[in-house]
Amino acid sequence: MPLTRRAILAQAWPIMLGQASVPLVGIVDTIVVGRTGDAGALAGVALGATIINLVFWSFGFLRMGLTGLTAQAQGANRPREVEAMFLRGIGIGVALGLVLLALQVPLTALALAVMAGGEGVSAEADAYVTARFFGAPAALAVFAMTGWLLGLGRTRAALLLQIVMNASNALLDVALVWGADMGAGGIGAGTAGAEWIALVTGLVICARVAGAGPLALWRRVPKSDLLEREALRNLFAVNRDLMIRTIALLLAFTWLASSGARLGATTLAANHVLLQFISVAAFVLDAFAFTAEARIGQAIGSGSYRRFLRAVRLTSEFALIGGAALSLAYWAFGGSVISLMVTDAATLQLAVTFLPFAALVPFIGAPSWMLDGVFIGATRGKALRNAAVLTTVLYIGLDLLLRPYGNWGIWIAFSATYVLRAATLGAYVPGLLRSIKPAQALAGGASPD
Repeated sequence: MPLTRRAILAQAWPIMLGQASVPLVGIVDTIVVGRTGDAGALAGVALGATIINLVFWSFGFLRMGLTGLTAQAQGANRPREVEAMFLRGIGIGVALGLVLLALQVPLTALALAVMAGGEGVSAEADAYVTARFFGAPAALAVFAMTGWLLGLGRTRAALLLQIVMNASNALLDVALVWGADMGAGGIGAGTAGAEWIALVTGLVICARVAGAGPLALWRRVPKSDLLEREALRNLFAVNRDLMIRTIALLLAFTWLASSGARLGATTLAANHVLLQFISVAAFVLDAFAFTAEARIGQAIGSGSYRRFLRAVRLTSEFALIGGAALSLAYWAFGGSVISLMVTDAATLQLAVTFLPFAALVPFIGAPSWMLDGVFIGATRGKALRNAAVLTTVLYIGLDLLLRPYGNWGIWIAFSATYVLRAATLGAYVPGLLRSIKPAQALAGGASPD
């Protein structure tokens, strides 16, 4: 594939639309519950969503790991390995999801005990979390399918999958909360239902991309390739490090929610509203990080150092410009958007007060998101793991130091995490560059295009 600005945009825009629809569902959930005027229900969804994100996205390596490894297999012209990667991802995703479903009761009890939000809030959170666990096998399988599609550069197929899931999610949530009056539990049930719809849709999409369904691929791919020791070792090594990295970052978000809950339901709800702005920025700008993952994986697979550098530069240009634009938009229109999302006066006022912190994140967060994409595409799991763990430790320490300043301290510490993530991961860039140059020499110095 050509590596030009036009080609980068062509690959990124479907991801951007698909990614934008993810936080938009969160915004719809917030509006659906927030406009009931029940701050306790909204806080329950906030707490429950934090717990589910911590549990489910601990297995986000199924998306991230498969993107880099699939792209590298494609760049190395190994079609059977590409197909085997799909089967491995689906199998691991469903198996892990079934384990989570079996463990939902003790996991939910433990999480609610650690993140106590008050009796009313915890009851709403419990209803949300219980419903969400029934979607776990489908959710983790969809992670794998999305990563596989992105690794192949099939961003329009990934967009279709995302749109189907998120549209189903929004419609089911509205029906179950406003129609059936199920509260936070309705939000959880709607999302779980959408995940199963997405699983069926994803299997159909991936079958069209692969030219065969999962059963046909199972028969077609030699079992020696599927269970090839080196491929499995590489997959689990990358996934282990990415899992630790993801858990460390999710702990930071969990700590943020816990800190807000400590100050009461209104603060927890207001911070949850502001996190929707950050989610939109992260998911939209991740379009360029995901594009970088695929392009960088292909460059490394083909042994082109110059192509690697060009992929980093072009995708980063778009991400930084997009981050600045989103920050300006949040500053200008964020208050009006918040007033549409919630009706509770105290929650509204508090969210508007701390809006400047959420508005700053797209600009200061863009470098950290892009570096994630670079290292995921290069499958450098150890660097991602170490940087994330150090960032989370530093963030928690900073949050504890700033606790006397209430919610101001919470947001100052949380905003600093994006600078810390970029700095800690950036320290590994020189080593990454040194490791790629010898690979180019061994490959005979492939051209950049």
